[in-house]
Amino acid sequence: MTRILEELGFYALAGQPKSPRDLIEEMREGEALGLGTAFLSERYNSKEIGTLSGAAGAVTERIRIATAATNHNTRHPIVTAGYALTMHGLTGGRFVLGVGRGIVAMQRAYGIPPITTAQLEDFATLTRRLLRGEAVIGHDGPVGKFPYLQLGPNVADAVPLLLCAFGPNSLALAGRCFDEVVLHTYFTEETTAKAVRIVKESAEKAGRDPSRVKVWSCFATIGDHIPEDRRLMKSVGRLATYLQGYGDLLVRTNGWDPAVLARFRADPMISTFRGGIDVVATTEQLEHIATLIPADWLRHAATGSPTQCVAAIREQLALGCDGVILHGATPAELVPILEAYRRDV
Repeated sequence: MTRILEELGFYALAGQPKSPRDLIEEMREGEALGLGTAFLSERYNSKEIGTLSGAAGAVTERIRIATAATNHNTRHPIVTAGYALTMHGLTGGRFVLGVGRGIVAMQRAYGIPPITTAQLEDFATLTRRLLRGEAVIGHDGPVGKFPYLQLGPNVADAVPLLLCAFGPNSLALAGRCFDEVVLHTYFTEETTAKAVRIVKESAEKAGRDPSRVKVWSCFATIGDHIPEDRRLMKSVGRLATYLQGYGDLLVRTNGWDPAVLARFRADPMISTFRGGIDVVATTEQLEHIATLIPADWLRHAATGSPTQCVAAIREQLALGCDGVILHGATPAELVPILEAYRRDV
């Protein structure tokens, strides 16, 4: 290993892992491969973020660990701030606290209020104050009313804050208030370049150095060396699940044809499908679903040979992204791509 690939990251426990314990080996492998950051997503069943990040920090020494993302309104703000402070100390400064809006339909079903841009901004400001050791008295803002909040008088830490952003309001917020931002998977090249521009311009307007706000492309990475049935799940299955959950937003953001989305939703298999497609769909079902999604929608990913994947990854950097998350692949699946990336200097 000639250098740490600070510009590359991966999602640990990508997709639907068999066990959360798989995280331990993945973290060790990712660090050994020289990847710069491991990202952790949260699902309420077996991917609770506090547990995962603590384990990730305990079995590694160098790699950064970022939540991408948790939701700020599922924990009291003093608990979240204390969690970030603890993780930063446990890892020797390798932790990044990342938040996002989450899936509105799921939040409503669980009785969790939808997250607003104003809440995210208020959360970022409040959390930074707590991590500086401030005593916050009589806070009354979008995240709630709190008579008194303080982590302790001797606290003085600067945990980087990250936002998973999709639309223009969230991207602008990331530029003015956060240190890092993760874009969404299956963004077109035009959408990615526009997102980077919004973040950087917002940072500049806020009097911040745009180069210090790191923009991550979340880029599906599905090399031909992966078995075909798994490639189908990682590509067709994953994009179809996005279209299930928030298809209107993704189609509108990318400027795709909404009539295609309407036909996708009207298909008898899709309209009666129960659960997430990328969780329970069979290979036969995925082969049918593949006929409903245009190839042009699926092409916004790193696919093909390791050399072709590397070219696609470097294109994301050329669009202005500061880093690329090799999304949907385990460290073991990334080995030939990373070998090709290191040769391509």
